[in-house]
Amino acid sequence: MNNETTTLISLKEAMKRVDHKLQALEAQFKELDFTKDNLTQKFEHHSKTLASQAAQDELWTAVLALRFTSMELNILYSYVIEVLICLHTRVLEKLPDLVRGLPTLASVLRRKVKNKRIRIVWESVLEESGLQEEDITALCTFFIAHGNKAEHYTSKVRQMYIRDVNFMITNMVNNQALQDALLRAVQVTEKGKAVKAPAEQKSSLKELIPSVKN
Repeated sequence: MNNETTTLISLKEAMKRVDHKLQALEAQFKELDFTKDNLTQKFEHHSKTLASQAAQDELWTAVLALRFTSMELNILYSYVIEVLICLHTRVLEKLPDLVRGLPTLASVLRRKVKNKRIRIVWESVLEESGLQEEDITALCTFFIAHGNKAEHYTSKVRQMYIRDVNFMITNMVNNQALQDALLRAVQVTEKGKAVKAPAEQKSSLKELIPSVKN
């Protein structure tokens, strides 16, 4: 075997070793990419969880910090409970075969997580009512915090005590999520469906002003 043949064989073997190393590096990079993506997903999920928990803590703080008189609290409670009952009733109307299995709104909220049919109906009821999941969270939080000591007032009684409940809510509830939820509860109770909250209407008008000028 001459020197040229020996050199060629050595070169081929060296190229194979380099190729194997490149393949090993490629596999390592793929593994690193997978690990990076996995860590990124976990971080994003953790961030969302923390943000959600912070919002929930802020909501609870706002609900417990409300400074209403007993009469004012009863009026708000009346709107909240009527909306929650209304939503539950509308769900049962769309799912008559599940009436026994959904005795309360809490059962609807619990079962919709795993039951697609219930979830779809629930989402359609919210859309028809002009409500969002955030509103339900706020209203349920209010109900849990104050339901044991509040009293339900009929529509006539509410009108006797307060002429403009929207003004009361806007001026005394600082937390935006809670304020919007209570305003929508009033709208659903009195009009059958919620429309944009005052703050959202102002925001929409501001967005329209530049286009109107142009």
